[in-house]
Amino acid sequence: MPRPHFCRRVAGEPQISLFKPAGIPASELEEITLTLDEFEAIRLADLESMYQEKAADCMEISRQTFGRILESAHNKVAQALIQGKALRIEGGTVEVAGWRAFQCIACGQQWQADFASRQPIACPKCQKPGTQRWGRGYGRGGRRGRGANREGYGA
Repeated sequence: MPRPHFCRRVAGEPQISLFKPAGIPASELEEITLTLDEFEAIRLADLESMYQEKAADCMEISRQTFGRILESAHNKVAQALIQGKALRIEGGTVEVAGWRAFQCIACGQQWQADFASRQPIACPKCQKPGTQRWGRGYGRGGRRGRGANREGYGA
């Protein structure tokens, strides 16, 4: 029996869940399913141009797992494009992230921002540059939240 998948963190669900070749009804096409974690891997690596280690941290998985997910996603997208198949985006063991927590290095102020927003340049309280991610997977508690500082992220 295979080991169960750990939950992977994704920024959100795509606005469009089906891509298909133009001019052919979807009912006549073979479908390939791209899971939400595969979709997120493509977004982080190819659209956001993140290195695999950083992207893996965002998804709360290992770099090796991220590489396997990305390879699978690239393979499915290539099949859909080259063989003219429909690409449906759905499923997977994922947690949709809503908010990210930040902390000012200078004054210690903590705040949350929408997950889609980039890391702020300055603190909203003291206006000094220098912020860091805070909460689950950041600071104390070890890598990707397996420890003491698990609470507080995304609440």
